[in-house]
Amino acid sequence: MSSLDFGWLNGALQVILRGAAMTLFLIAVTTVAGTLISIVLAAARRGRHRWLATIIKAYVEIIRNTPFLVQLFFIYFALPSLGLRLDPIQAALLAMTLNMAAYTTEIVGAGLDAVPLGQREAAQVLGLKPLQVFVKVVMPQALKVIFPALTSQIIIMMLESAVVSQIAVPELTFEADMLQARTFRAFETYFVIAGVYLVLSILVRRGLILIGRRTLSISDS
Repeated sequence: MSSLDFGWLNGALQVILRGAAMTLFLIAVTTVAGTLISIVLAAARRGRHRWLATIIKAYVEIIRNTPFLVQLFFIYFALPSLGLRLDPIQAALLAMTLNMAAYTTEIVGAGLDAVPLGQREAAQVLGLKPLQVFVKVVMPQALKVIFPALTSQIIIMMLESAVVSQIAVPELTFEADMLQARTFRAFETYFVIAGVYLVLSILVRRGLILIGRRTLSISDS
């Protein structure tokens, strides 16, 4: 049985940090884009147009009932057949955003349903236009309700982002694979990378809680 050796870390720290930075970049862009899209979709799904609600429901069901890896491969390998060719990072961002938007559409929808109808009616009586009611009255209350679920979904998406290493996006898992192939230290490599993911998850969760406290007056939990 060979002994453990973490000496290779001295020359690998920069590579690991580079991969962690790419992982954080992917999840930051995906969180912003996916959440904004999901707010629009959740509101549209509850609008007057049933055909639009049906399309949105179909999109959510397709994304939620197919593997993320298949969605990623479809975007990266199949879309070029239709003339849309994306580089690995663009494909990863698109796949992650579509996945994130589908899941958070359900979460945001639950938040919208939780806001009492009387709140909207009171705002309308005060003279606010429908868009103002939605932005200033409904969404702030809905975001408070869904914040824990939204935070968990962001963490899940960050951990699932390891899948994009399959199309050579230089994120944390991809860099770990390269280090393992170069050092032949599989146990030490993935032990360290697992620790980095753990630290990132804690930091992202704490960061989101801090943002929630400052913008939505949400208490720490």
